[in-house]
Amino acid sequence: MAAKLNLDKLDLRIIHEMLGNAEVPYAELGKKLFVSGGTIHVRIKKLEELGIVKGKRIKVDLKRLGYDITAFVGIYLEKSSLYDTVATELKNIPEIVRLNYTTGNYSMFIEVVCKDINQLRSILHDELQKIKGIERTETFISLDEGFNRNVQIAPKEE
Repeated sequence: MAAKLNLDKLDLRIIHEMLGNAEVPYAELGKKLFVSGGTIHVRIKKLEELGIVKGKRIKVDLKRLGYDITAFVGIYLEKSSLYDTVATELKNIPEIVRLNYTTGNYSMFIEVVCKDINQLRSILHDELQKIKGIERTETFISLDEGFNRNVQIAPKEE
């Protein structure tokens, strides 16, 4: 895939470094990779235009902000052709932070982050159940997140 996008070793090294720390100044990253900060800036712009880099995010400890519940919900659809319609409705629920279209038992799998169990109950009972096309759901509450990481993108050694 990297060849089709015409990415070179420097592009992959930039991605690799920024996955570790997206806040690194371009000049500092340039020194580490033996190119100018301007080159890093141009390459990041190119990666954004190609849709490979989709912004930069900060990592927030949600528990410290009072969001104590993370749940995963498997969604059974009445028909798989309803995916787009249901996905549009799910996007309107701000507590849903991730949606995947899946194979296996569920048609869709979502991640929900809530302040407490009452908020989760409200989302499950009042929000999800009123969406046309959802046949039923199965909820899994996370007890702990062992780790959360990006895939390591490393340039091929020559």
